[in-house]
Amino acid sequence: MTNETIGEAAFETLAGTPETPAEARNGIRHVVSLSLTKLADGLINPKLVLSYLLNALGAPAALVAALVPIREAGALLPQVFLAHRLERMKMRRWMWVVGSVGQGIAAALIALAALTLEGAAAGWAFVAGIAALALSRAAASVSYKDILGKTVGKRRRGSVTGFAGSVASAGVFVFALLLVSGWLEGTVALAAAVGVAALLWVAAAALFSTLEEEPSETGQGGAALRPWKLLREDATFARFVAARGFLTATALAPPYLVILSGDGEGGLGTLGALVIASAAASFLSSYAWGRFADHSSRQVLIVAGVVGALAMAAAIGASLTGLAATVWAMPAVLFVLMIAHHGVRQGRSTYLVDIATDENRAAYAATANTLIGGLLLISGAIGGALSFLGPMAALGGFAVMALIGSGVALGLKEAEGA
Repeated sequence: MTNETIGEAAFETLAGTPETPAEARNGIRHVVSLSLTKLADGLINPKLVLSYLLNALGAPAALVAALVPIREAGALLPQVFLAHRLERMKMRRWMWVVGSVGQGIAAALIALAALTLEGAAAGWAFVAGIAALALSRAAASVSYKDILGKTVGKRRRGSVTGFAGSVASAGVFVFALLLVSGWLEGTVALAAAVGVAALLWVAAAALFSTLEEEPSETGQGGAALRPWKLLREDATFARFVAARGFLTATALAPPYLVILSGDGEGGLGTLGALVIASAAASFLSSYAWGRFADHSSRQVLIVAGVVGALAMAAAIGASLTGLAATVWAMPAVLFVLMIAHHGVRQGRSTYLVDIATDENRAAYAATANTLIGGLLLISGAIGGALSFLGPMAALGGFAVMALIGSGVALGLKEAEGA
């Protein structure tokens, strides 16, 4: 059996029968490249690793707090302008390659800053690095859905991306165990992990550059700069953006679980359990959600929103009954919540790729991501306002948002049956 035959058999087992041998080869490249970049994301995680590392370096709290908003909004808001450039490219994998290399360079500079700087200097270096990383991530994100749609067939895309998520999560889980066990500790070890992330992004770029891609039709790049026109002309797309906007609640809720668990006596043990719960949820659910999404990404969005809302309600119940202070309650809730969050991510990605065409996929992805970047800021502000009433109020608001998102998704048409 030749290597090519083995690759085709592996792809068929993973995602289903490919239409061509080239699709099987490309599918395997997608799986490996995405696994590397998703593992890199887990190693550099601004919500945990970078924030902890920067705090340990003595940076001002304001700079530590700025990392996550810069990373999240910075990776989404520029996409409408990057899509303008993408629509004029024949070989679109190169934007993803440049974005991946850019993330690797930014991660390497952050690791260097962690080893050589302290205090405010380290803080500003991290902020600059995460801004560069976010911009590079925007380039990779806006181009990926278009490339995936060109190189992997419908009903197999969710399996490819979902399996990559599970593989990467296994690596992040091992990393979390090393942190909890004490095998990795101190700023040097965390800086080394960020350095490894840099290498993973560069390796992924090298592999992705070998993708067998047919030239795209090029235009003037105008569609991506007319987001409101796209929303007016395509009611399904507009409804999808609305559903996705409400479902951002699953991404914004986890910090409030950490707050609720902070009154207990578990200390770093509880924090470590939260990290493991998050990684385990991704590992166990990503591929399953991907297979489900290939059947019906609409149903994935509906189910994930309901599960997320139930998890947030459970967190509120645990707090009211005094269970939130135990070492197991919040990790258990976070595990369920992160399963829901990965469902939202898988469902929204597969749905968007499947409803779009080769001609408008880049514009749709950029428009959706840019609008969601703005909605994330609005939702975060709402959660922040509710948090003045306490974390339970914020979680209650996010639970309502998730249920509304499921209801909006209920009215979507099926994408995979088209």
